[in-house]
Amino acid sequence: VFIAQSRASGSHRDVEDEELTRIFVMIPKTYTEEDLREKFKMYGDIEYCSIIKNKTTGESKGLGYVRYLKPSQAARAIEECDRSYRAILAEPKNKSSESFEHDYYSNNMRQELRGNTLPFCMQPEFCSFEKTETRIQEPVSKRLSVVSRLPFIQEQLFALFDLVPGLEYCDVQRDPHTNSGYAVIQYSTAASAIYAKYKLHGFEYPPGNRLTVIFLEDGNDSSE
Repeated sequence: VFIAQSRASGSHRDVEDEELTRIFVMIPKTYTEEDLREKFKMYGDIEYCSIIKNKTTGESKGLGYVRYLKPSQAARAIEECDRSYRAILAEPKNKSSESFEHDYYSNNMRQELRGNTLPFCMQPEFCSFEKTETRIQEPVSKRLSVVSRLPFIQEQLFALFDLVPGLEYCDVQRDPHTNSGYAVIQYSTAASAIYAKYKLHGFEYPPGNRLTVIFLEDGNDSSE
């Protein structure tokens, strides 16, 4: 997989400097810059490392940047480093670090669901989501309808929605006249269904084909 450069984006080196060689990682608050360099030097030549600190106390926020000499080295670090580092490409320096940190927490922390077996009530990240994101106008339930202009493969769709804990069943159907995809998904709790809809409505599967995910009545009191 290669990252394409827009013809209007200026010199290749400018693009590399701004977007493709600097990664953003979550680290233990005890890490020093030397610790960070030691952990990530195996993936390529490091130009510099820096740790984000509280401006008042000087304590580490548990976040840092690693800048490589080549985009391929940064890509390798993202791909091969331990999942606990939550490594992603960093925003260009012209975006404030506070804004990027906020985006990182709100958008990327929720995407590492695979392999997570803890119930939602034990996950601080989900509890925060549940309190702030579920104030929606539409009636909710434990059951979802998934529609696509392309047909689904049962095993693949099950694997996708099983990333959210609590999946009870996935029933895939196909319209013989339009060849479009339709499925009914049910979770053990409404909280799981809300989270799955929030994360997967509009998700491209396969790439270029957006899923439409809506709630289906399941006969229970949605006020619960």
